[in-house]
Amino acid sequence: MQVLYTAEVNATGDGRNGHVTSSDGILDFDVRTPKEMGGAGAATNPEQLFAAGYAACFHSALRSVARRQNTLPLVEGSEVQARVGIGPNGAGGFGLEVWLTVSLPAADADAAQQLADTAHQVCPYSNATRGNIAVHIEVAA
Repeated sequence: MQVLYTAEVNATGDGRNGHVTSSDGILDFDVRTPKEMGGAGAATNPEQLFAAGYAACFHSALRSVARRQNTLPLVEGSEVQARVGIGPNGAGGFGLEVWLTVSLPAADADAAQQLADTAHQVCPYSNATRGNIAVHIEVAA
C-alpha cells in the first residue's frame, strides 16, 4: 500500500484518563473513562473518537460511491451516525461493536441499500474492522 497520509497522535497521562495531542496541534484535549464504565466522564473517550472517525469516513465513502456511479443527487441531505459499543469479550479483554445508521432521504430503499453496501466495501474503517468486530449497517431512505 502506498501511504498518502499518516495521522500522528500522542497519548499521555493515565490511558483513558489522560490527554491526547496530534502532531499538528489540531487535537489537544483530555480523555476520560465514561461514567457508564465507572469513570468520571466529562470529556471525550476513545469510543467517541472512533465513532467520529468511522462516521466521517463512511459518509465520505458513500459520497464517493455516488459520485462514481453518477448518482450524487441520491446522497443530498445524507447523514451517517456511528455508535460504538464496548464491553467484555468473554476472553478476559474487551471488544467493540459498531452500528452505522445511514440516512439517505433522497434515495429509495433499494438504491440506499446498494449505496451503503458499496460504501461498506470501500470505506477504510470498514475494511480495517471487517472480520475483527461486528459492524451493523442500518439504512433509512
